Amino acid sequence: MQHKVLVTAPYMQMVIDRFMPLFEKEGIKLVVAPFKERFEEDELLEMVDDIDGVICGDDRFTERVLSKAGKLKVLSKWGTGIDSIDQDACRKFGVVVCNSPNAFTEPVADSVLGYILSFARRFPWMDRDMRKGVWEKIPCIALNECTLGIIGVGNIGKMVTARAKAFGMRLVGNDLVEMPREFLEESGIEMMSKKKLLGLSDFVSINCTLNPTSFHLISEPQFKLFKPNAVLINTARGPIVNETALVAALQNKQIAGAALDVFEIEPLPADSPLCRMDNVMLAPHNSNSSPKAWESVYHNTIENLLRVLKQKDK
Repeated sequence: MQHKVLVTAPYMQMVIDRFMPLFEKEGIKLVVAPFKERFEEDELLEMVDDIDGVICGDDRFTERVLSKAGKLKVLSKWGTGIDSIDQDACRKFGVVVCNSPNAFTEPVADSVLGYILSFARRFPWMDRDMRKGVWEKIPCIALNECTLGIIGVGNIGKMVTARAKAFGMRLVGNDLVEMPREFLEESGIEMMSKKKLLGLSDFVSINCTLNPTSFHLISEPQFKLFKPNAVLINTARGPIVNETALVAALQNKQIAGAALDVFEIEPLPADSPLCRMDNVMLAPHNSNSSPKAWESVYHNTIENLLRVLKQKDK
């Protein structure tokens, strides 16, 4: 049976020609959407009428979209996060959702440590000054003088913990899930309330998933608890942090800085106040970048798609 598959994931679109022989062998007709970071509900409504499967990115698959996609059997997500997909509606309409758990743990954890080192050792700022002809010794801090607070001590949070421990940082964590005793003993992390963590930490790394309990988890009341020298790092999902409250906290010097790989609106609008702040490091949702990890996800995404389509054909 021939299936029609829509490809909206930009990472997959970049290499789709490599996999065309496999799709042809499996009798799959591909429909490659225009290249875009993500598609919203109204845009998807125009694409899903006769689609059997989708290789998707962070596209907004709402109940309205799923109700119109009468033939849809599977959403195979390129990557890990599936918060943009209405999973209750998928269950209602019998659509299987697949992803690649733990796919980008290593590169994201590396990114967190990179941001910590950049702020602690002031590399970007010294580089800018030197290129302007300014020879000024900027005060820095060693990581063994700092406390790192990790909100969300899952796969990525644990990898961040391992890296930070190697630098001698004090580690504190917050998670809804009770941590295994062996991990606590090995890592030396102290689990505590979010309120206490925010009051102790020089760096706060957001590593939890986006769900109804974590939406705007860090907002105006939380920023009031931060140390004034603290730096917020978000490599998880943009809406976990209330961006308006973050901008205000930076402007009011409630916190010292922020490193952001994710945003409430992506791509980040060019007129965002964050773009004009010298104490903010910005990246285009790129902390997952890793040839090894990407290659694994390419294959896993396709395998997930094919497996479900074959199961549905039985």
